[in-house]
Amino acid sequence: MPWPVVPRHHQPMTAQIISGREIAEEIRAELQERVASLKEESGVTPGLATVLVGEDPASQMYVGMKNKAAAAMGIHSRQITLPADTPHDELLGVVEGLNADPDIHGILVQLPLPDHIDEGAIIEAIAPAKDVDGFHPINVGRLATDSGDFFAPCTPSGVIEMLVRSGHDPSGKHVVVVGRSNIVGRPLASLLMRKAPGGNATVTVAHSRTPDLGAVTREADILIVAMGRPEMITADMVRDGAVVIDVGTNRVDDATRERGYRVCGDVLFDEVKEKAAAISPVPGGVGPMTITMLLANTVDSAARAGARVGAAT
Repeated sequence: MPWPVVPRHHQPMTAQIISGREIAEEIRAELQERVASLKEESGVTPGLATVLVGEDPASQMYVGMKNKAAAAMGIHSRQITLPADTPHDELLGVVEGLNADPDIHGILVQLPLPDHIDEGAIIEAIAPAKDVDGFHPINVGRLATDSGDFFAPCTPSGVIEMLVRSGHDPSGKHVVVVGRSNIVGRPLASLLMRKAPGGNATVTVAHSRTPDLGAVTREADILIVAMGRPEMITADMVRDGAVVIDVGTNRVDDATRERGYRVCGDVLFDEVKEKAAAISPVPGGVGPMTITMLLANTVDSAARAGARVGAAT
């Protein structure tokens, strides 16, 4: 008697794990070669300045990681640390000084800033050509209109690289982005819609106020989740064979862990990996890509500066 045929949609899947760590290492190796070429061919060493105001431990850790990663690439890194009570105008002066410094190609002011400082005004003070975070309104506008040179925010850029390099080009696919923040959701939707590599997708943006969110997410060929809600996306909200990118990083209490908590994403990983064709983990997924794309933007900025110098001579 022949074995019964199990319908395809009931067969458990073993999802491809899209490792941000591995892809980040691949990109960093490419960046090291570009940095070496820039130094040799045009005498330009990419320079990144990080500005830290106050003593927030998380911000100190992030800035330290960025500086360490830059040094490993051969990028000149300069950290400026200011006290928490630094006046707004003094910080503005620091930014203006960095704008004028030809050895600095990327400026990163670590957010959040103390309450007495106008964050928006500081972001707008950074020269768009050195805004490697991609938050300046001119860069935001150029990304939205897909015109001219611009820097896209680092996390969305990292997501695009992860998709393309893992064999899941968004072109021609229906991509659902869950989350509409200015840091991830909105710029990611713009990148996905561009007439450019990594773009040409049909994009739906959903969020916490979307009625029957699961009905929308189940339509996705590629589902990208950036809500900041721990394990919000469950298996019943994902179509069979979808590609899932989890941007969320959440700390949840866990008495079984020695440190009393665990880190998880916005997707219930253990459930969804049995249904998806591919999925990114948390940690080890999008996280490592963010700093890598910051370095990539800095190298791009240095290359543009080198080209301008070459044209002038």
